[in-house]
Amino acid sequence: MARYAKGWQKGAMYVAVMLPMWASYIVKAYAWTVILAKGGVVYWFYNQLGLSSVIDALLALPSIGGNSLSTSNLGRFTVFTYIWLPFMILPIQASIERIPANLIQASADLGATPRQTFFTVILPLAFPGVVAGSIFTFSLTLGDYIIPQLIGPSGLYIGTMVYTMQGSIGNMPLAAAFTVVPVLIIALYLTIARRLGAFDAL
Repeated sequence: MARYAKGWQKGAMYVAVMLPMWASYIVKAYAWTVILAKGGVVYWFYNQLGLSSVIDALLALPSIGGNSLSTSNLGRFTVFTYIWLPFMILPIQASIERIPANLIQASADLGATPRQTFFTVILPLAFPGVVAGSIFTFSLTLGDYIIPQLIGPSGLYIGTMVYTMQGSIGNMPLAAAFTVVPVLIIALYLTIARRLGAFDAL
């Protein structure tokens, strides 16, 4: 998108990146419970490729496992990635576009390999965009309480804990106390991001 796509190709890539944001958040979350369930399209695809034993082995791992992808941490990670990926791609793409092309050309003229150019020129200059994207994805994931309820094993995230304390139990003081935790975490994260120059890429 940043360097090689031109005209309609760039527009098509933008549409592809933004496509997950065109549907309702709730609809997407419920759709993924069906997609990742046993008998869903993901299991059918893995069976066609003969990878069902690999998935079963992954689900047997304690930190990843569950009865199916829809009840595993792997499935939860997949859904979080799908929903918040545009918030990560666009800041990185914007920061790469701001890298002067003559720097990359100079790196090649001086004999650097593509790998060396990436790690010594592109990544340091695009890193503020990476941090800027992580601000969005980290904060949105930290406060999410719908996906952890629908996808993955049982357990309380901070968002679900606040929702439970405030909505189901009615313990407002404890809900307020839990709310302070993500506020402090995000404040610390933003302080570090500002020192890394992430706000320059927003």
